[in-house]
Amino acid sequence: MEEGMLGRVKADPNYQSLVKERSAFGWTLAILMLVMYYGYIAIVAFDPSLIGQKVSGTLTIGIFMGAGLIALSVVLTGIYVLRANTRYDTLTRAIVAKATGSAK
Repeated sequence: MEEGMLGRVKADPNYQSLVKERSAFGWTLAILMLVMYYGYIAIVAFDPSLIGQKVSGTLTIGIFMGAGLIALSVVLTGIYVLRANTRYDTLTRAIVAKATGSAK
């Protein structure tokens, strides 16, 4: 990429908005997942009797919590993909159009 185009991209308000929004949103989702995961591990470590309580037959609360963590990770991934395919792609197209001079 030529230096002039790189400078135009970095100066573009859409680029600055994209970097700021994507970073903040990514960190928010990552922190949420880490809190949930380490919370589950903390419960396993400090209150194993809670995790081991039977709900039905051989199914325990821990199994449902573990499945919930997996489901949460899938949901969070879907939320990020939805945001990326809408907001972030729109900003990226605007940045490319402006940097290449094809903006109207």
